[in-house]
Amino acid sequence: MSQAVRIREMRWWDIAPVLELERALFPDDAWSKGLFWSELAHARGANANRRYVVAELPGGADGTDDAPGAGDAGVAGRHASAAGGPGTGAGITPTGGRIVGYAGLAAIDGTGDVQTIAVAYDHWSTGLGARLLTELLTTATDFECREVLLEVRVDNTRAQRLYERFGFEPVGVRRGYYQPGNIDALVMRLATEAPSDPSASDSGSAAKNTEQGMTHG
Repeated sequence: MSQAVRIREMRWWDIAPVLELERALFPDDAWSKGLFWSELAHARGANANRRYVVAELPGGADGTDDAPGAGDAGVAGRHASAAGGPGTGAGITPTGGRIVGYAGLAAIDGTGDVQTIAVAYDHWSTGLGARLLTELLTTATDFECREVLLEVRVDNTRAQRLYERFGFEPVGVRRGYYQPGNIDALVMRLATEAPSDPSASDSGSAAKNTEQGMTHG
């Protein structure tokens, strides 16, 4: 069942199995090993402003007995875009566990930005995507973020429904954000803290949101 999957901090030795899953899910714009190393370098130390986690299925567990009631939890992928294709692509860790998902968040100047969420195909509809997103939102709270942003493919209604359940709202569109397919991205925002300045307008925040974030690949 999905609860048998353990969510823990991503470490350098996870990069190889994570890359295997990354390349299976995002063959057109997979992150490089160097990019993962760079992101993890910003996730440790006194000045850390990122956190990455992996979802690991312990060795010997099959993970096929999904938790009841979790069927609509869905899966988020790169910038919250689910990928299609055959196979699971999940990598094996040095301890014999299997990486079936991962996620990361950056926090800069009070804004959290979901960098990536990915779930192996055979763990879609198990609630794992929701668990990973919950982990990122907890991280945003720890970083004292006032808002959390993410991008999702405009054609990925499955992921959009998941984010809406968590309170995310659309604030803009980035044209041609996903390459090489030239797919638009819907920018979504979750306010985690009420504005202290009554003059702060939603429109101003939306304009800021549509300018932030990274294009990976």
